[in-house]
Amino acid sequence: MNNKIKLAVAGAVLASASVANAGITWTAGDWTVDMNGNVNAFAAQTHASDSNTVNGGLAGTKGNDSDSVGINTGLLPSWLGFTATTRQNDIDTSVTISFQPGAGNTKALAGGNSNNAATENRQAFLTFGDKSWGSVKVGKDLGIFGSTAILNDMTLLGVGAGSVSAGNTTTLGRIGTGYVYADWIGQIAYTTPNMNGFQATLGIVQPWKANTALSTTTVSSGSSGTNDEFGFQGQASYSWTGDFAGKAWAGFMSQNVENIASTGANTSETSTGFEAGVSASVMNINLVAYGYSGDGLGTTSLLGDAFDTTGKARDSDGGYVQATYVIPMGTKLGVSYGVSKLDDNAIDTGAVRGTLVKENNMLTIGAYHPLTKHLNLVAEFSDVESKNYLSQSNDSQTIALGAILFF
Repeated sequence: MNNKIKLAVAGAVLASASVANAGITWTAGDWTVDMNGNVNAFAAQTHASDSNTVNGGLAGTKGNDSDSVGINTGLLPSWLGFTATTRQNDIDTSVTISFQPGAGNTKALAGGNSNNAATENRQAFLTFGDKSWGSVKVGKDLGIFGSTAILNDMTLLGVGAGSVSAGNTTTLGRIGTGYVYADWIGQIAYTTPNMNGFQATLGIVQPWKANTALSTTTVSSGSSGTNDEFGFQGQASYSWTGDFAGKAWAGFMSQNVENIASTGANTSETSTGFEAGVSASVMNINLVAYGYSGDGLGTTSLLGDAFDTTGKARDSDGGYVQATYVIPMGTKLGVSYGVSKLDDNAIDTGAVRGTLVKENNMLTIGAYHPLTKHLNLVAEFSDVESKNYLSQSNDSQTIALGAILFF
């Protein structure tokens, strides 16, 4: 990824006291305040050729018309963030709060008012620490598990999968077609100081409820399960510089979930997930490879479709590969392919339960041009396929053109 673009993305997505966001800064007493963010929007058209039922599928389905169009934000929402930092008593402290307004809207009724996309509040956290012993984060921020996978995803600047015609706050990018969404999670996390390129983060996080996707008679979605223990997430990484620069990382998540079965029976399972990835750059070429595997981890979202109706965990795995090249005029050209798979259990049989998603995969080709230091033009094509356990599939293609501006 172009270094200027990568720094802008990191600043917008992961505002932190330990990272200079290079936004709009000013001094107020003992504090330095940084206002940063982005605005983006895309015109996109999706063509769907099938109308099969794939519960948990991400490919578009054919309705009255094969095509749909819309103008909406991409994977990144429009963003306005504030970070205030100060150093007192030999401790660096900060507070970060951000807002994410949607750029899309739909008209609910003929002649009625527009139905605006919701505004989100993804960040509200504080940090304190020192470069000699590390830092502590307290509050809501991007989760630890899966975070580096999404930050290296080239569709972070674009659209990827997901409907732009529904007025959503964001699209999906490669979420669910190569990695599980890290999400925005309440957490208390400790990050070590950087030790010659090695760094690690370990935290307790807000536990998620599980999703039992299929009942015995109908296809339905609903949250279930109770949580009496915190979740745990961690990640370790090693970065190196030079003509051949890069970063390798590995992470985990673990969470206990109680009373998951749709029958109300007392059940208890532990959701676990493991991940590993590497991003390396030489000259103008960047290569990324990432993979994950889990038991009760879920697919697309954390714990999404992670258990059957008896409360037994389903296995899931996936990953993506990506190659980008920055041509002399500064345009980054990229291609990536990823897949997320969900294993069925013995109970997931029959015509209804067989519609459970087996696999979501996506091929994306993109061009990302920095028109100015802060403004990037984007052109992207994505082909998404979703399969179920009845050997049925849906396939859709999305073409997106738009712009994203960071400050």
